[in-house]
Amino acid sequence: MEEKKYPRSFSHIGITVPDIHKAVAFYKEVMGWYIIMPPSIVKKENDTAIGIMCIDVFGEDWETFEIAHMSTSDGIGIELFSFPNMKNDKPEFSPFSTGLFHFSVQDPNIEDLVAKIVECGGKQRMPIREYYPNEKPYKMVYVEDPFGVVFEIYTHSYEMTYSTGAYQNI
Repeated sequence: MEEKKYPRSFSHIGITVPDIHKAVAFYKEVMGWYIIMPPSIVKKENDTAIGIMCIDVFGEDWETFEIAHMSTSDGIGIELFSFPNMKNDKPEFSPFSTGLFHFSVQDPNIEDLVAKIVECGGKQRMPIREYYPNEKPYKMVYVEDPFGVVFEIYTHSYEMTYSTGAYQNI
């Protein structure tokens, strides 16, 4: 029997932050993400599925952490983690190393979103650039949230940005 191949959908991304309450407020107010589950404490224990799963993921060297769940307008989950006694170092931006180095969101009003991110303690890491100057009105920029997490903003969808003929200047 031939295996059917199909693209999987994106479910969620997990982000570790030094202050979960400030992170939830930032992502709710600036990004407009929905709060699915407000910050909650998870304790290391073997009596519940979540306790056992967290031991599987984090090992034995922890006692508690805080977690919150948010969602984008298109249903992509944002899982925020905050661990006690964690280093409050901003993550190193290392795009030349294996692994994730950013995620991307979409907003047609890129200038206003960047201004709001900066106003709320984040950073604009580069000028807003056009992908196809004089051809398509597609823009992008890299920014950083107040906790040092780098992400990208597109004005148009990923498919529209990279597909040939997806935009006709009529």
